[in-house]
Amino acid sequence: MRNSKGWIVTSAATGINLILGVLYIWSIMSKALINEYKWNATQASLPYTICIVAFALVMVFAGRVQDLKGPRLSSTFGGILLGVGLLLSGFVKEPFLMTLTFGILGGAGIGFCYAATTPPAVKWFPLEKKGLISGIVVSGVGFAAVYISPLTNALIANYGVAKSFIYIGIGALIIITILSQLLIDPPAEHIERMRSQVKKKNGENIQDKKQYSWREMLKTLSFYKLWIMYAFTSSAGLMIIGHLTVIAKNQAQWENGFYLVIFLAIFNTLGRIVAGIVSDKFGHTMTMRVIFSIQAINMVLFSLYVSPLTLAIGAALTGASYGALFSVFPVAIADYYGTKNLGVNYGLLFTSWGVGGVIGPLLAGGIFDATGSYNISYIVSAALLIIACLLTFIVKSPFNKKLNISESTKNVTN
Repeated sequence: MRNSKGWIVTSAATGINLILGVLYIWSIMSKALINEYKWNATQASLPYTICIVAFALVMVFAGRVQDLKGPRLSSTFGGILLGVGLLLSGFVKEPFLMTLTFGILGGAGIGFCYAATTPPAVKWFPLEKKGLISGIVVSGVGFAAVYISPLTNALIANYGVAKSFIYIGIGALIIITILSQLLIDPPAEHIERMRSQVKKKNGENIQDKKQYSWREMLKTLSFYKLWIMYAFTSSAGLMIIGHLTVIAKNQAQWENGFYLVIFLAIFNTLGRIVAGIVSDKFGHTMTMRVIFSIQAINMVLFSLYVSPLTLAIGAALTGASYGALFSVFPVAIADYYGTKNLGVNYGLLFTSWGVGGVIGPLLAGGIFDATGSYNISYIVSAALLIIACLLTFIVKSPFNKKLNISESTKNVTN
């Protein structure tokens, strides 16, 4: 079945996520803020921290808007918020004001856009391809660091931090607004054709599943197991991402840890795509077990990485495992709870990523300040990953009451 419109939506969603990778520029921006505005390190990190929190929290509301009003409106609104937030950041020099512009406006904008990218793309494809499509869409965020870091470096070197914010804001506003117009949900006729051709599973059409509302989802134990798994596993990746340059200096006496960040970003991208493909073939539960196990072993060994080469291997495994999370968890939510309310349902699950963003980096920073080493934080992260892996053996899809054809079609397309 030709699905050119589905691939157009997927391409537009991936392009939007490439712009949302603006989060990756903050380490460069914070350094410039310290040098040009004489901020201290705590002041320079505050807008980024608030941006992550706003991103995670807004995803819940943004997902609901996406489900009710469609992805085009949600993403366009998000692009305006993000672009304006970046633009205004170029006109302020106080940490508190930039916390409002980049942190709250920018984070909210990223949340509205991100909530509107994966749902419309996966709805154009049958369930057995949702892992691949999800992986392609979210790979945009992972790959963004590869191009946006050197671009931001060049802008700051030539124009300074203020104009860099303005130029990036203008670019984000224009590109996201244009690409957002291509985000559309499939019509009922497409769903009907897709449903009639989809593979059978245990004699039942895998599209004929109960479409859970967010209230119904929150009444199932499986959601909370998935939430804990996402929080524990994302914390390990976010810990390494947030401290990799310091780890390189501390363990390998290497001052060029910035290159490891780019290397990690490349494998972050590959992990999202590969995990999506593997999930389609072997199932998201089995894929999770492999991902969590590899990352747990990597964390146990991370203290032994004392050269640029071994750190590169550790960064690659971290990036691939962390990136894979963004492919398998949306598929798990779609598989367990349906696609009708995927935006808000995944948004609620995504709050665990925000918690992981607090647990991992703060845990590592506190342990390093107290001991002068990251070794204990590696062990703690490995333990959390093992717990998450064990949870995969007891998390189960909630009971799906088979629907009649007309009800199923209505639920999936509404």
